[in-house]
Amino acid sequence: MNWKRIWLTALMIYIALEITNIIFHGHILMSQYSAPDAAPAFRPTEIANRFMWVYFVTGAVFAFLFTFIFAKGYERKGLAEGIRYGFYIGIFYYYTIYFNEFVLYPIPYRIVWYWILGGVTQTIILGIIAALIYKPKQSQWEATA
Repeated sequence: MNWKRIWLTALMIYIALEITNIIFHGHILMSQYSAPDAAPAFRPTEIANRFMWVYFVTGAVFAFLFTFIFAKGYERKGLAEGIRYGFYIGIFYYYTIYFNEFVLYPIPYRIVWYWILGGVTQTIILGIIAALIYKPKQSQWEATA
């Protein structure tokens, strides 16, 4: 594995993750979060902001693990590999988490589906970034072929 590329890719994944979160949650879905049937499920902004550091730490862990798992299974199949990987991770992660949260918290059903569709779209974008940036070291055989 190419550790320099893993760290570079993880950094780019983290930046893209934060940007897409701002766009998706901070702009696209903000009106949904403040709707009367959804607002009670969320902390007030001033309280949520006190815990925002947790959000950034978990984002960094997600970015590293997303990249590390991609690198472990890397097959040199280009963008299709990144799209497929992002789709699988998105379904695995977002579908299971958000339906479990729906059971536990008073989150409207429509928001669960927005989160799943947005999350899968996000991980596909992250998979594309991983496919574009991560390249393992070439073996001696590949370098001479």
